[in-house]
Amino acid sequence: MPHETVAVIGGGPAGLAAAQAASDLGAPVVLIEQGDALGGTPIAESYASLTPHLESAETVLGRLVQRLEASPHTDILLGAQVTACTGDVGHFELQVEMGATSRTVSCGAVVLATGFQHFDPGRETQMYGYYEFPDVIALQDLEAMIKAGSIAKPSNGQAPRRLCFVQCVGSRDRQIGNEYCSKVCCGVASKEAIEVRLLLPECEVFIFYIDMRMYGYWESQIYWPAQERHHVQYVKGIISEVLPKGDQLLVRGEDTTMGRPMEILMDMVVLSVGMEPSPGTRAMAGVLGVEQNSYGFIAAAHPPLDTVSTSRPGIFAAGAALGPADLEDCASTGAAAAARAVSVIRSVPAAG
Repeated sequence: MPHETVAVIGGGPAGLAAAQAASDLGAPVVLIEQGDALGGTPIAESYASLTPHLESAETVLGRLVQRLEASPHTDILLGAQVTACTGDVGHFELQVEMGATSRTVSCGAVVLATGFQHFDPGRETQMYGYYEFPDVIALQDLEAMIKAGSIAKPSNGQAPRRLCFVQCVGSRDRQIGNEYCSKVCCGVASKEAIEVRLLLPECEVFIFYIDMRMYGYWESQIYWPAQERHHVQYVKGIISEVLPKGDQLLVRGEDTTMGRPMEILMDMVVLSVGMEPSPGTRAMAGVLGVEQNSYGFIAAAHPPLDTVSTSRPGIFAAGAALGPADLEDCASTGAAAAARAVSVIRSVPAAG
């Protein structure tokens, strides 16, 4: 008989969506998370709110976690890591290490939801000074400040009077090999810009962008409100370097609309860093034996209409393990992967 259990690797938004969907379909679920809490990057990185609705990250993901924890079909393993995978569809065996103990998880299908990591801006030859100047921070650093309700310059603890975002740091960059757009950075920067203006009404906020990429309803949900209601200033331009000048930062670049160089003083610079495959995504690709694309994300085997199947039958992927994704992508691909996993288990003929 095939194993009825669906194993979900990763307890972030996509993994939670997959586990809940599989449970709703009546399948036993084992959710394997290497961290000590569920929620993924939004919780681990102290996100204040989620784009585009500005709902509390803890509240939204907390609802998912509570619902899943109450499910009689779900077994949650925290501090756990899959180290080996044998068998085939309907009859997989996962070796799971949990500190000093180990466990074998028998399952019929696997959903891989190991997410992403934020691009390290120190890799871009330090032209933005992320590791040199304390007042140069990244999106996730500002997110944690917003969550704490206090936006201040790390150098002296004072509230900034001028703050800017620099878009496409680690995305759309052939020199570092990340030619892709990370999809959410423009929206997240606009969301955070609104939150900065709400917390610090006297602070001038600028967004320097190559192209402002808002998709779906984000244009009306956050892009226009940021400008019209919150007076965020969008400047089409390319930032070439950030330098210290007194207790401020000199931002140099080109205003591509006017076709002229520009220099502007800022108190804080926020780098809109893109998405890269997480270490867990890269590691699990090897353990599970599934193909990765040229950027290291899990390769979908049959796009564009089947976005969750991988190169190994019975193993599916969801969320940012597949590539840059927003939370709606995570929810939809998580549910789709779960449905495919349950379906493939139930299609395996019984022995004899």
